[in-house]
This record gives sequence, structure tokens and C-alpha cells, in this order.
Amino acid sequence: MGMRKEIKKWFIVFLIIWVLIADLPFLFMAFTSFKTQMDLLTGAVWELPKQPTFSNYLTVFKGNFISYFKNSVIAVSLSVVLILLISSMSAYVFARAKFKFNNALYSLIIAGMAIPIHVTLIPIYLLTKRIGVYDNIFGLIGPYVALSLPMSVFILTEFMREIPVEFEEAAKIDGCSFFRIYSNIILPLSRPALITVAIYNGTYLWNEFIFALVLTSSPSKRTLPLGIWDFQGQYGSDIPAIMAFLTLSLLPMLIAYILGQDKIIKGMMAGAVKG
Repeated sequence: MGMRKEIKKWFIVFLIIWVLIADLPFLFMAFTSFKTQMDLLTGAVWELPKQPTFSNYLTVFKGNFISYFKNSVIAVSLSVVLILLISSMSAYVFARAKFKFNNALYSLIIAGMAIPIHVTLIPIYLLTKRIGVYDNIFGLIGPYVALSLPMSVFILTEFMREIPVEFEEAAKIDGCSFFRIYSNIILPLSRPALITVAIYNGTYLWNEFIFALVLTSSPSKRTLPLGIWDFQGQYGSDIPAIMAFLTLSLLPMLIAYILGQDKIIKGMMAGAVKG
């Protein structure tokens, strides 16, 4: 018993040390955002700000941060809504419907996870130019949704397969249609998995850089990851302002993860202890 308590104590110490190490980049970013450029160049890297200043945050807001933030919110929120809608409907069909090519079609969609996204850049660029959505924030939504569907369909299909069919059988006896069962029974029961998919894809798309770079060219159409260029000059960069920009960019995803972390854990662990 004493040995078990000792192991537990050292395991907790290890976890605390690990959390501190994992948080060091964020702490460095936050501390640096309150420094001036001179303090950063003349002081130690990990030194706390001698006279904390909010001037870097004012500089960020005086730039195009609001425009970048708005573009990111539009692109990510619409993409996540479409991802949840399409992947949940597809997952329910794959999990419950019986038709000839069910497994083959499901395997084809899941195989999309093995495709490197960068090999699709040129075809997607040419397609957006041809259909007239190049340099348009809505032109990012199509690639974002398409590239996120394989993983989303996989997570939701495996989750829905673990839902007892007795719920659906009882609903069918009451006269519920296939779509009503999906909307009134399956979606509420799949809430942990849906939140997991939403936060997983939202975090990735919020930080997505390469497609936003290739498919937009105007400063007014750029998203947050591209906005960092505002603080890069020909001969140097405003590091404290960059850190302030990154801190503000990180906060929405950090808040979303804190609010939904219990749902993420439930979604990831769903079915792990069945049987």
C-alpha cells in the first residue's frame, strides 16, 4: 500500500513537471507580448517584463487584426457547421443503412486520410480560379470541408455504431422516419463525438496557413495565420507585437478547448470500455 502511494505521488510530480514544460512556449509568448522591442533585445530571453506595456496589443488592434479575425471566424465557423452536418449524416448512413456498396464507399472516404493535403494545392487553386472564387474568403470553405471529412466521418461512424439499436427500433414503432430518428435521437446521443469533431477541426482550420496563402491574395481577405506578416519588415520583425498577435489569436481556441475538454475526453473514450 505504501509503495502504491509513493508511485502515485511521484506520478503526480511527473505530471506537474510535464505540464510546466508543455506550457513554457505559451508563457514565453505571453510574457514577451508585454515587453518592448528594446527590452527584448537588451534583456535575457526568459526575463519577466520590467515595465509591462500594452502598447503591443494597441499596435495589433490598430492594424488589420479585426479584419483577419472576422475572416477566420467566417471561414472556420461555416466550415465546421458544414463538416458536422455532412459527416454526421454520412456517418449515420454508414453505421445503420444496409446497401450493397456501404463498406466500399466508407473505405473510399476513409482512404482520404492517407492523401497528403499539399498534393491537392495546385488542382484546388486552378479550380477556384476557374469557378471565380479565388481571393474570396468563401473559396476557403470548400477545401476546408473536403479535407476534414474523412477523419470526421471515421470518428462519428465508429461512435454511432456503439449506440444501441433499441433506441431506433422503439422510434420506428412510434412511426419515426429515418431522418427524424437521425435528428431527434442519434444527434443528441452523439453530442460528445460531435463536439470532439468540432473542436478538432476548428483548431486545425483556425491555424491553417497554406491554403489561405495560396487561395487568397488581398490583405482584406487574409485570415489570422497570414496576418503575422504585418509585423515583418525587410530588415527585422517586431517580435513583441508578433507575440501579442499570437496570444490574441490563441485565446478563442484555448477558451473553446477549456469549455469543451470534458466532451472531448468522452468522445475519444466512447466505446473504449464496451464489453
